[in-house]
Amino acid sequence: MVTMIRIRHLLILLLAVAGCSPKAQIEYTNPILHLDYSDPDVCRVGDDYYMTASSFNCFPGLPILHSKDLVHWEQIGAALLDYPCDGTDADFRTTVQHGNGVWAPAIRYHDGWFYIYVGDPDRGIFMVRTQDPAGAWEKPVWVVRQKGFIDPCPLWEKGGKAYLSHGLAGSRAGLKSVLFVAPMAPDGTRLTGPSRIVYDGHKTQPTIEGTKFYRRGEYYYIFSPAGGVATGWQTVLRAKDPFGPYEEKIVMAWAPGTINGPHQGAWVESADGMDWFLHFQDKGAYGRIIHLQPMQWLSDGWPLIGEDPDGDGVGQPVPGGTVRMAGSDASVMAGSDASVMAGSDAPVMAGSDRPSPMGLPWAWQYPALPGPYWHMALPEGGVRLYSVEQKWPYRSLWDCPNVLQQKFAAESFMVEAKMTFCPNPQLKEKGETAGFVVMGNDYAGLRLTDTASGAVLSYITCPGASKGAAEQEVELCTLPYTSHPLPHAYESKNVPLVDYPDRQETTLYVKLEVAPRPVEGNVPDAVCHFSYSMDGEEWTTVPGEFISRPELWIGAKWGFFCNRFSPKNDAGWLDVYVK
Repeated sequence: MVTMIRIRHLLILLLAVAGCSPKAQIEYTNPILHLDYSDPDVCRVGDDYYMTASSFNCFPGLPILHSKDLVHWEQIGAALLDYPCDGTDADFRTTVQHGNGVWAPAIRYHDGWFYIYVGDPDRGIFMVRTQDPAGAWEKPVWVVRQKGFIDPCPLWEKGGKAYLSHGLAGSRAGLKSVLFVAPMAPDGTRLTGPSRIVYDGHKTQPTIEGTKFYRRGEYYYIFSPAGGVATGWQTVLRAKDPFGPYEEKIVMAWAPGTINGPHQGAWVESADGMDWFLHFQDKGAYGRIIHLQPMQWLSDGWPLIGEDPDGDGVGQPVPGGTVRMAGSDASVMAGSDASVMAGSDAPVMAGSDRPSPMGLPWAWQYPALPGPYWHMALPEGGVRLYSVEQKWPYRSLWDCPNVLQQKFAAESFMVEAKMTFCPNPQLKEKGETAGFVVMGNDYAGLRLTDTASGAVLSYITCPGASKGAAEQEVELCTLPYTSHPLPHAYESKNVPLVDYPDRQETTLYVKLEVAPRPVEGNVPDAVCHFSYSMDGEEWTTVPGEFISRPELWIGAKWGFFCNRFSPKNDAGWLDVYVK
């Protein structure tokens, strides 16, 4: 299976061999990224484009993606490896804060620095910055502490003035559909005056949010989605003063035969002077996937996004188009799957060859800040998950912070993995567990439970996990252990022998197959089937199917876990190799 990083290297090699000249015509099909990158924002520096997106409670947070052509993207890093907390907030290290944390960031390049501003609905707005987007980012700076402030975007003017736009989360503030602008210090670290409501959308633009702040000519522009995530449209406001009054216009809307939404995104001007808009589409369990739209500025100073077949000045999403790539004139066809991977069954998303500070590819995330002893990177791309103690009463994996996960990477895909379970032989009271799971508001998977007679394999499901429902279990079989006695080389030195029990392990191969099922008037269901094998050759399919569901604000994910339920000074582990 081939990831996008290899595709991109192959593409560059072929173009180089062909001796191609600048400005290739690249045809693309939407979505350009069938991956869950909610609330994307993009900036360009020279011929390079950089994207970030919401990460909510998942870490590493604030992914950093890079592209040369706006179509082919790879993740090169993440800006948030830790999280600011003043001691009174919920702890992202010990509990899963579903839907909380990192909402709707904005990325900008200013005076030699890359800045990301992000809102946390419970804490306010903070900023991170770096001079190398693929490297380390500085620790977050809390720009303003105010519950309910979300969706910030900075704007630096040529004369040195700076501003910050943002929205308001009704769930925290008791008010929504209003937008703010505040004066900001030129260094971007603090506001120099109070935030002021500059626009009220209650009458014409309900649930307006997701601000992106720009200056073009004599106008200040705020690009903001309205109308709700799955059913809304893209609005643009403009004024000759940053504090208004603002005019409004809908510039792109959902039309029959086009995608639902379309929602929040980013305007970016390409190196050849063309205008583009990247935005997300809510696709249920598949998450919020990324589309690319052409954009143009009309003679009246308003933008139009997408195409306008009826000439009413309101755009609608396009199924695809053509962009120019600096460095080549070859014509390349890039479909929605090809921009992520080769083939619909490749399980690993596009990612840099360099591992994250966790020692793993950037595709992997935890639903909480990871502990330093949760895993170890293994040779040849494997990972060892150590069993983490879970406190009773334990409801389900919904509350488990140490589930190592990846996004759904296409409508149809397959994941196959080899798991070797080596429980701590001193833990027999409640037994360690380990397994393979699809997580969302509901979840399902395959679990191994350590017992005196072997590792019991069960199919687990948890409908209503997000509402506190209990896990359901169907036992499938029991796997025998293979013993590995410890070498006792020190016995000959007359050292008293410590009675360590032998380590035991068992190996299981697991498979997940995901395919879409059309649903009338809605996005397709993501239908999951699980299989298992003792040798990786002959497979047994678990009866029935599982319809995956999104989690709060994010798409479903697949991943692995290893837990224990008794206090002990040592742990067992699960070794995982994904094919």
